[in-house]
Amino acid sequence: MAVQLVLRIAFFLLLTYGLVNEAAAASPTIAKPGCIDRCGNVSIPYPFGIGPADCYMANWFEIVCNDTMSLLKPFYPVLAWRCWKSILPGLIRVKMPIISSSDCINKSSVGVNISGTPYFFSSYRNKFVSVGCDNLVTMTGLDPMVVVGCKTDCNNQELKYKRGTCSGFNCCQTTVSYGIQVLNVTFVRTSRNNCKHAFLAETQWLNKTDLSNHFLYWDYVPVVLEWTVSNFTVFDFNEIRARHLDWDYTSYGAKYYYCRYGYEGNPYLLPGCQDINECEDQKRNRCPDKADCENTEGSYTCNRRKSRLKIAIIVICTSFGVLFLLFITWWLYKVIKKRNKIKLKKKFFKRNGGLLLQQQLSSNENNVQKAKLFNSKELENATDRFNENRILGKGGQGTVYKGMLIDGRIVAIKKCNTVDEGNLEQFINEIIILSQINHRNVVKLLGCCLETEVPLLVYEFISNGTLFQYLHEKNEDFPLLTWNMRLRIATEIAGALSYLHSAASLPIYHRDIKSSNILLDDKYRAKVADFGTSRSVAIDQTHVTTLVYGTFGYLDPEYFQTSQFTEKSDVYSFGVVLVELLTGEKPVSLTRSQEGRNLSTYFVLSLKENRLFDILDTQVSKVGNKDEVMAIANLAKRCLHLNGKKRPTMTEIMMELEGVQKVSPIQPNFEELEYVRNEEMEPRNEISISKSSCLESSTASSSDVLPLLSIKSI
Repeated sequence: MAVQLVLRIAFFLLLTYGLVNEAAAASPTIAKPGCIDRCGNVSIPYPFGIGPADCYMANWFEIVCNDTMSLLKPFYPVLAWRCWKSILPGLIRVKMPIISSSDCINKSSVGVNISGTPYFFSSYRNKFVSVGCDNLVTMTGLDPMVVVGCKTDCNNQELKYKRGTCSGFNCCQTTVSYGIQVLNVTFVRTSRNNCKHAFLAETQWLNKTDLSNHFLYWDYVPVVLEWTVSNFTVFDFNEIRARHLDWDYTSYGAKYYYCRYGYEGNPYLLPGCQDINECEDQKRNRCPDKADCENTEGSYTCNRRKSRLKIAIIVICTSFGVLFLLFITWWLYKVIKKRNKIKLKKKFFKRNGGLLLQQQLSSNENNVQKAKLFNSKELENATDRFNENRILGKGGQGTVYKGMLIDGRIVAIKKCNTVDEGNLEQFINEIIILSQINHRNVVKLLGCCLETEVPLLVYEFISNGTLFQYLHEKNEDFPLLTWNMRLRIATEIAGALSYLHSAASLPIYHRDIKSSNILLDDKYRAKVADFGTSRSVAIDQTHVTTLVYGTFGYLDPEYFQTSQFTEKSDVYSFGVVLVELLTGEKPVSLTRSQEGRNLSTYFVLSLKENRLFDILDTQVSKVGNKDEVMAIANLAKRCLHLNGKKRPTMTEIMMELEGVQKVSPIQPNFEELEYVRNEEMEPRNEISISKSSCLESSTASSSDVLPLLSIKSI
């Protein structure tokens, strides 16, 4: 066997030496024949083009070239954006105007809309930036349920000297959502009515730019757009092979093509990508001396006058040594790979805050004995090496898998996309906080694994979907909830929040109570989930000050105005959930009238006009005891009071709900569920979700809606 292997290696090397490689054809072009392929120092590849209409694929790809600059005109006919530096496969850099507030003189205050075009603002190459003292800016796109923004603070001197030119003092920045084509900016009035600015800008450019020096003199900043021609061109397998193409996808899932390694040209023009003449290209020339390189009939080879027999003898004699070296190399590779794997695990463990968590676990001050550190092998086995068939759902910051531990427990394992290294201490504190929560109506965090590239969080598995699905996605999988069940669920949610606010070792504010964050187990008991944005506070604290973040329809108006989150903000969100249970309506709906699109406003107006029983859900309106319904409606109205101080506490709410239950005892009636399965179901509607983060719970629901949240700095 060894002799045969040596002979095969020798034959292969001789064949490699004797054969010639394919040659490079004529220098490939990037533009259509007869069309201009360059404007200044920027190459213009097809489907982009300059000149007549047949030089570019569609109007969106037209380039107008002046003597000094090229103007891209696919977006707004009035706005001409400069093409900046280069056009790459799937990417194009342009200069987009800065948006300014009405307090600025001679500055634009119009948003940007490129919907209907093949362009999207790149989410991973751009940042949303706000400049100006005490500037609270929010960015909205096509999705009315998502709000992204940041706030500057010119009174905090610590921020002024914090590392980075956009640390929060006079300038703040945040990430961009996926698939954005519309950029609308809202400047929220603060204590100072000064000139304020907001814009999207390329992250790489921001890292190299000092925004404090020359910003006032700028009108445009560089932005990266993703583009695709998938709506115009789709290649089949034979075309891809004939044109020597590879392909990739943009962040929003659109396909684009590019040439394989060793080929150059334009994948969208015939004959496609062509082999490179390496004799003419010194960078790719494989011969030690360029004079030794010959290009014969389209092929290249190094002209070395050596006997084939001599080469064969050399190859055969050295093959034995090669075999020995291969064996030694293979053995060393295994040893080094194992050692590097151990080192890498230690590196990830340290980077993900493992040392800090170990310190907290060993401290007697923290009652965190139940928090477990899982190893990566254990969780890989639990998820069949994170098989795609085990995926429960995906969010903007991570993927949730269903797994089974070695002891037979079914769990939900969250694989985070990333963790900000600057917030490691906060991340570990959140794990410790959640591990201490022990309540029957709160989803339990069982532990985590920090020795992987991104953290893995292990949660209690809840099998029966979310409250949102039962209220708004009525079908055979999610039967109707009776009034008794709704009242019991509301009481259980209130009990869990009362525990978090009052009974936990440190008060915990959930900060994103909504029906999609309420899970139901196999007995339809409520489980409060998704503590990604939760905050623990000192006993003598009354609020936490954070960046504004939340979900429209549930967001406390007082918190949105002040950026100060209190326990009464959770009460407001709970009030919206109560109204959902009463009416079966979504928190925001475009089908309602203008003044009633927000459910809380719609509900309060209906109460004021004595139309409560006109807006109730069918399962609620047929309740015999109308006093119970009125009691819950009045309680919801108090929770939605615009003045947080006049709202009841969660403990008071829990006691009132339990009082209603004592008057009319409630027992789970699962036969009622079977009865209402056959009732007429409403059509399913979609709901948008907030951005997600590492710290979140999950459910095994088949719905695409996954309760996801984002961690923000305090």
